Amino acid sequence: MKPTLLVLAAGMGSRYGGLKQIDPVGPSGEIIIDYSIYDAIQAGFGKVVFVIRRDIKEDFKECIGSRYAGDIDIDYAYQELNDIPAGFEVPQDRTKPWGTGHAILIANSVINEPFAAINADDFYGKAAFSLLGKHLTNAKDTSKADFSMVGFILRKTLSDHGYVSRGVCSCNSDGNLTDVVERTNIEKNGNAAFFTDKNGNTEKLTGDEIVSMNMWGFTPSIFDHLEAQFKDFLATQGKEMKSEFFIPTVVDNIIKADKATVKVLESADSWFGVTYKEDKDYVIGSIRELVEKGIYPKKLF
Repeated sequence: MKPTLLVLAAGMGSRYGGLKQIDPVGPSGEIIIDYSIYDAIQAGFGKVVFVIRRDIKEDFKECIGSRYAGDIDIDYAYQELNDIPAGFEVPQDRTKPWGTGHAILIANSVINEPFAAINADDFYGKAAFSLLGKHLTNAKDTSKADFSMVGFILRKTLSDHGYVSRGVCSCNSDGNLTDVVERTNIEKNGNAAFFTDKNGNTEKLTGDEIVSMNMWGFTPSIFDHLEAQFKDFLATQGKEMKSEFFIPTVVDNIIKADKATVKVLESADSWFGVTYKEDKDYVIGSIRELVEKGIYPKKLF
């Protein structure tokens, strides 16, 4: 069975002020998400599921979903604030979404096979999809869940224009994830970096660290874990206005409970994202270079 690509895109409309304002980065007007879909098709994925908000459904299908008609099967799941288990209530003044863990959970009804989960507006590169596609094609749950993630070299994920946050990963001798520590305020320093902790102390990073960029590989067993942990989250943090149910926290809890192995698949490619508006020119130039090298065609779809 071919794996599915789950694209977390519920925030696209609000971030860009309307889907029609999404900035092109490719030579024929491509947006970042086009490259992810293209790479997934090349890597053998059989379906794409977009997690979106129901209020942008028609615009999304017209502006984005229609681009891939005939190239790969497309389906949708809708992340809504009130889509929570019975017995819980959404705080009256809450408007913030519940987070990436909730976004993945609501795709339960349309995914029955191993799948990758990615952010809609991150450029992961061809190697990342190839690595994850191969692993997911053979992923099977036995006594433990068989999960995976693509790890990137820290220095290849940094911005020249300000600080970023990254999940710094630790692995065991088998290449399985043992820990992800969220580091905020990471700034580039030549080929290395440094970060500032919550107490204002500065610590050095080599730049060789493997970091998570929210590119995960799961089998359907993840949904049972998500459902159970989401209930726990709502019981303890559900009344907070800005609390979020993050997928790295879910995965960390599963690892600590010894209920899954998470294989870290290391990509040597650079990750691109527009964290700052000044990053856009770099992304455009980097993609142009990949096109000139023949890695991507001038027109994807």
